[in-house]
Amino acid sequence: MHSTYEFKDRTHAGKMLAKALSVYAHDPRAIVLALPRGGVPVGFAVARQLGLALDILIVRKLGMPGHEEFAIGAIGAGGVRVLQEDVVDEYGVPAPAIAAISARELKEIERRERQYRGARAPLQLRGRIALLVDDGLATGSTMRAAIEIAHKLGAARVVVAVPVGAPDTCNALEREVDELVCLSRPPFFSAVSQWYRDFGQTSDEEVQDLLALAWREHPDTAAPASMNNP
Repeated sequence: MHSTYEFKDRTHAGKMLAKALSVYAHDPRAIVLALPRGGVPVGFAVARQLGLALDILIVRKLGMPGHEEFAIGAIGAGGVRVLQEDVVDEYGVPAPAIAAISARELKEIERRERQYRGARAPLQLRGRIALLVDDGLATGSTMRAAIEIAHKLGAARVVVAVPVGAPDTCNALEREVDELVCLSRPPFFSAVSQWYRDFGQTSDEEVQDLLALAWREHPDTAAPASMNNP
């Protein structure tokens, strides 16, 4: 039985989510990886409450040609791509169109990497516990891409953590990770935004400010010193 929550905003949701992740508090192997933009305020609150480092894992939705808000998949850093094959087949989305959308979104990922991470070293996850945080799960396509990237980067344990999610999506993703923490799986789910009182768009500036603050508090986000030794 899952209770239904209404979150004040993403920070409030992150603080509540941190309580459900308390087993990872101050674990030197664990790192919070927020999905920009909306996942960053949630992830920042989780990381701060648990005394963990924060970083970002950038993924982008691939939108249906002509109906960009409708996801047909997602793409992440390094060109990792996850397609919702059933949707692609049902609507007959041609491969060249998917390639063009993917190329455009990959450029946006590279832009955000430069803007958010600057000259920071690439993300190092080998042997670590990756806590993938977003503000909610709808279709799950972007989170699925994030999961694949975390596995490819060698994470020892992959945990998905969200305040709210569509029950079917949560059930499907549970099979792809070591643990899935979702505070609320409302049966009448239509959009993540309906479970927040304040769901204003997170700006690039807010993302940069939160990351700068988190990285001042945890200068070595890449890995604990003991883990950098061969």
